[in-house]
Amino acid sequence: MMGFGLGFGLFQIMFTLVFLAVMCMFVFVAVKGIAEWNKNNNSPRLTVDATVVSKRTNISHSHHHHGTGHVGHSSTSTTYYVTFQVASGDRLELRLAGHQFGLMVEGDRGRLTFQGTRFLDFQRT
Repeated sequence: MMGFGLGFGLFQIMFTLVFLAVMCMFVFVAVKGIAEWNKNNNSPRLTVDATVVSKRTNISHSHHHHGTGHVGHSSTSTTYYVTFQVASGDRLELRLAGHQFGLMVEGDRGRLTFQGTRFLDFQRT
């Protein structure tokens, strides 16, 4: 009987620690996202001459299970990024929607409009 109580107490402690770690990560990600959103909103909207120097995608997969004996499903999401080089030589990687990403080719030159880390528009010249 004594061994069961000790093991159960250890399980409770481990469960609590893992739960707290997950909650801390969730809060950290949420606060970071809100801070970036706020920073972008308070940044000036800039339009500069820029060249598309590279494009990349980030594909993430997630698997969802619906309990014992139930078939789960998986989903895939793609995040699109374009790196622009401005006249000063600085590079800026911005996240774009898929339809915007598809309209750009490396080497395109144009007018980039952005606000902080938020992509707003790119007009090819």
